Parts: sequence; structure tokens; C-alpha cells
Amino acid sequence: MPESKNTKRYTVTAALIYANGPIHIGHLAGCYIPSDIYVRYLRSIGADVTFVSGTDEHGVPITLRAKKEGLTPQQVVDKYYVQIRDAFEELGISFDVYSRTSRQIHHQTSQEIFSTLYNKGAFEEETTEQYYDEIAGQFLADRYIIGTCPTCNNPGAYGDQCEKCGSTLSPRELGNPKSMLSGAPPVLRETKNWYLPLDKLQPGIERFVNSHPEWKTNVMGQCQSWLKEGLKPRAMTRDLDWGIKVPLPDTEGKVLYVWFEAPIGYISATKDWLIQKNGSDEGWEKWWKDPETRLVHFIGKDNIVFHCIIFPATLMEEGTYILPDNVPANEFMNLEGDKISTSRNWAVWLHEYLRDLPGKQDVLRYVLTANGPETKDSEFTWSDFQTRNNSELVGIYGNFVNRVAVLVQKYFDGKIPQTGPLDDIDREVLAELAAFPGRIAQSIGNYRFREATALIMELARLGNKYLADTQPWHEIKTNPARVETILNIAAQIAGSLAIVSEPVLPFTARKIRTQFSLPDQQWADAGKPDLVPPGTLLTESSLLFEKIEDSVIAAQIEKLHKAREQNMLESKSVQEVKPDIQYDDFAKMDIRIATILEAEAVPKSKKLLKLKVDIGKETRTVLSGISEHFRPEEIVGKKVLYLANLAPRKMMGMESQGMILMAEDRDGSLTFLSPENGTVWNGGVVS
Repeated sequence: MPESKNTKRYTVTAALIYANGPIHIGHLAGCYIPSDIYVRYLRSIGADVTFVSGTDEHGVPITLRAKKEGLTPQQVVDKYYVQIRDAFEELGISFDVYSRTSRQIHHQTSQEIFSTLYNKGAFEEETTEQYYDEIAGQFLADRYIIGTCPTCNNPGAYGDQCEKCGSTLSPRELGNPKSMLSGAPPVLRETKNWYLPLDKLQPGIERFVNSHPEWKTNVMGQCQSWLKEGLKPRAMTRDLDWGIKVPLPDTEGKVLYVWFEAPIGYISATKDWLIQKNGSDEGWEKWWKDPETRLVHFIGKDNIVFHCIIFPATLMEEGTYILPDNVPANEFMNLEGDKISTSRNWAVWLHEYLRDLPGKQDVLRYVLTANGPETKDSEFTWSDFQTRNNSELVGIYGNFVNRVAVLVQKYFDGKIPQTGPLDDIDREVLAELAAFPGRIAQSIGNYRFREATALIMELARLGNKYLADTQPWHEIKTNPARVETILNIAAQIAGSLAIVSEPVLPFTARKIRTQFSLPDQQWADAGKPDLVPPGTLLTESSLLFEKIEDSVIAAQIEKLHKAREQNMLESKSVQEVKPDIQYDDFAKMDIRIATILEAEAVPKSKKLLKLKVDIGKETRTVLSGISEHFRPEEIVGKKVLYLANLAPRKMMGMESQGMILMAEDRDGSLTFLSPENGTVWNGGVVS
């Protein structure tokens, strides 16, 4: 695998996720499963590695969630830290430490680095005008402001980013800005903050970025785009209550910018790991300050700039830290034809998956890796999940290992037999087997995890083909000695499969090792012709994977759609009651019973139906915006409430006389107010 010169150890980080909600499959495919595969491989080759991550527990998303759930920010982060940590552990993500940025060691480390930069004169103090909510009585962070995106006119863009078009924004660029705290338009007020002058640091940042031509194209492309546009000073402090206090006098109500202190969480997590392990953080510097340590950040594409430009700039200004050797960021994973959205509840949540499909951790790990968004966005569908499980994990991988175990049990009482003279096919298969570990290692070392997964499945196919070509079930009748050689070689393939697939399928690899009575071999043992010694006694065989039935998949798809529908209902705003009116105002309305005689669609209109209604003494024409809810033929003959004395109105070149009265349900569907008889309600009086 490619390495930096004189690599002694590896510090591998996985993104610190906001502790404001559960983990979903997009997070897993983006960085957590790829980073775990990489680290498990490094451990298998005997590398000195630490794997750190944790929850990011400051910033606006935390306070927004606290407000929504009626909790304090601390209660929110405590709740989700436990849920996220436990879900990761159950999925087999093998962190050395899963820390959190609310711990004192993180506050201390972040303040120390800020103070070092401040004392070196790295910051520029600047007084600027920022948005302030006069009703809430506080300055507004970018994410507390919503308005119209100047790029795509999305009315719900945030002050730092439009999630619809992906544009990076500043609050002053938004049209019609509003505070998410009170809903009121914010006003501009002066405030003082400390800025990192990225514009002045750009030459050094460019040299750093350009020294890594091996970075993935999506990573390098985003970095070069920012550099080409020209870096701008960025505030490293914010006017907020929740966060790490600025360690300077007279800075009440100011905290460290979350993207200043959050990446420092990797450093404090390393200290936290050593404290938990040894009782002190002694020795943490070798993981962060030794030039022979290789630092690798696994993140999603939305964090590229922070890990490739802003955090390295901070470390360069501090002066004693190593810089990232690689930042193998992935793109996004979509879900069933749509973007994953936590706000719309369009996601597959890890803790729910683990509950609904127990024992299938490796299935999820495999599917998300085999279809990972490494260079472009990819898509998860439950149909593909089922196909990959049934066709690949069950039909190829599991089928091969099970066949070997069953045949050894059947023909040789569960003991791995000796090899005899080798045929050409045996030598060819053993040569191919010997090449697989190196090929898979190269893919993992180059962060091509999809490719590595495909090679693992190719090795299982090699085993299946070998059995199909040699047909031991036929040979046993005439040449038992030949079958001994065949099944010995097949066992070597199975044993190697356990080693090389362990980074992706750790639970399955453990089952194979148990079944074949194998110790925890290292990567270098894979591919050897004597990996599983003759005489090894197999334990009772069991299926590694089970077929997933259509009913299971249908239930998950139904659950997904129901969750989104429920979220739409819960998020649908109920309009405020309009100002009071007097009885005389109401009495002016002439509400009658009308019968719909005819109905037809209005050409070139998506919403309008043209109705002819009988109101007793005459017929009238009404244009009603209900075509998205009702077909014309199904409403003919219906009795409806009709406002007869509404002034006529021109629409689509036609005159609409009056209005059909409807009711709207919480989900947005319309219902006719349809009486059972011909009662006339005229002037507010039922007669």
C-alpha cells in the first residue's frame, strides 16, 4: 500500500458527528465503515494505529434539537451520545476511543490551542455587523437564520448553506432573512470576534494541498475551487451561550467557533483514550507531533474544506502538529431515489436497522461498501440490499464456505485431510489464491473499498468454481485420495477468505475462524497453502448468511414511507386563527347547498376544474383548484356547500362565479363539506 516516507504509526480519525440525532446509512457509507475497514486492515498487517472519533456536542444543530425536544443542550448530547456509541459498537466499528467534545479534556485542549494562536498574533480582531434577534435577545449563528437562496430561490436556505442547491452562503446573502428562534426579521448589530486570516495564509495552504496530488479527485477538486476563488478571513469565535468559552478577558457570551474546536476533538479524543487506558495522557504527542506518524481523516464531502484547509491552517499556525497525509472523503449516498434527509425523516436509521434485522450487521456493512459513494453519489435501495444478500453473500460467499465444511464433515469426519500430488488445476488455483491478499491490500491501501469488496467476492467465486470443476462429490466414489487434496485446497481458500474479508465482514470472519478452528492470523498468513493444517477439526457447520424474504423488504419500504408521511403531518404548520370578525360580517355570506352537474379539466392548468353547479334557481360556473385531489367523473352529482355571493373572478380567461367550500386535512388532502339534504343556509341562518 502507498505510504508516507518512514511511517511508524497511523492516526486515523472518523468524522465527529453532531450529537443531535441518530446515525443513518449515509453517515455509515460516507466515512465510518470505510475508516473501520482501513483500520482493521492496518491492524492485520501489524501496524501501530489508533482509531479515534466521537460526538461533536457544540454548535447550532445541538441547540436547535434541544429547542425542538424541549430539553437542555446537555440533555440532548447525553441522550444521543449513548445511542450513537452503542449503535457503532453493535455494528462492529472498532474505535479505540469514542469520545465527546463536552469532556473537560477537550475544552482544555481547544482553549490551549486558541491561546497559543492568540499569543502568537495569528488572529485578527475585528468588529463587524451581525444579525441579532431582538425578541430572543441574542446574536444569531448562521444556522439560526433562514431566508431565500440567491442561487436557486429556495425559501428555506440556511445562513451558511442552501441544502437544496448546495451553495455555500453567508447570512447577508439571503433574501427575506428570518430568525429561527422567534421567526422575526433580524437586525444588524456590532460585535467583536477573532478571525483567522485565511487570505494571508493562502500561499502556505496552497503548498500543502498541492503537495498531495494523490488525493481523490473529488477532494482535490473542492479544495482547488476554494483556493481559486480566494480564501477569506473566517471568525474563530461566535456569539453563543452553548460551547467552549473563549479564553480571553471580557468575552462573556462568546464561544469558540465549532469548526475551530471540533477537529481539535481528534486530538483531545487521543488524550481521552490514553487517560482511559493508562490513567494519564502521557505519550499523546507521538500520535500528533511525530513526523513519522501518518494522519488520515475519513469524512463526508460536506466536511472537505474544514479538514483540508481550515483545520490544517490552524495546525500550521500553531506550529508543532503534523498535517493530514490523506483525506479520503466520500460523496453522498441517496435512498430509494431521493436524498437522505433527517428533517423529512427519509433515512434508514442504524439503531432501528439493528433492531429490525438482528444479526445482519455484516450484510449492511457489505452492501454499503459494495455500493459506496467513493467518487460520486450512490444509492441505497432495499431491493439491491436483498439481491446482494441473497445472490452474493448467500449464493456465492456463504455457499462456498458451507460446501467446504459440509464435505469435510461428510467425507473425513470433520478433519482437514492431507494433500497428495497436485494437478495443474490445483497449482493454478493455489497461485491465484496467493495473489489475492496483495491485490485486496492494494485496493484498501488506496482507499478503493468497493474494489476490495469485489475482489473478496471474486475469491469466493474462485472457491466455488474450483469445487465445480473438480467435483469432489463424484471423485469420492472412485478416487478418495484425490478428494483429500481438493478439500484441503478448498479449506485454504476458506481460511484465507476469513482473513481478507475480516475488515469488511468481521462477524462473519469470526464465524469462519471458529468453524475452522483458526487462530487470529495476520494478513501475511492469507493465501498460504498450509494456512489450515491437516488434521484441523472443524466445529459443527452453520450457515453464514440467510436469505432475506420479500416480506422483510416490503416491511422496511412501508416503514420508510410511513415515517416520511408521519413527519409531514407533524411538521405541517397549523395556521394562526385570523383576527376576530363581527356577526354582521358573517351574516353577509350567502352559503347554499349546490349540486355539481358537470366537471371537466381546464386546459393548461394543473389545479383547476371547471364545474357547472345547480344552486336551486339557476346554474353557475365555478373554477375550483381541486384537480390534484379529485377526478372530474367522481364528483359529478355531489352536493356541496357553495358561497353564492362571492364576487365573480376571472381565471384562465373564464369567469368563476362563487366558491365551493372545502376542508383541508393535516396531510394536505381536501374534503368536501357535503350535507345530506337540500337545506339552504342563507345569511348565516339555517332554514
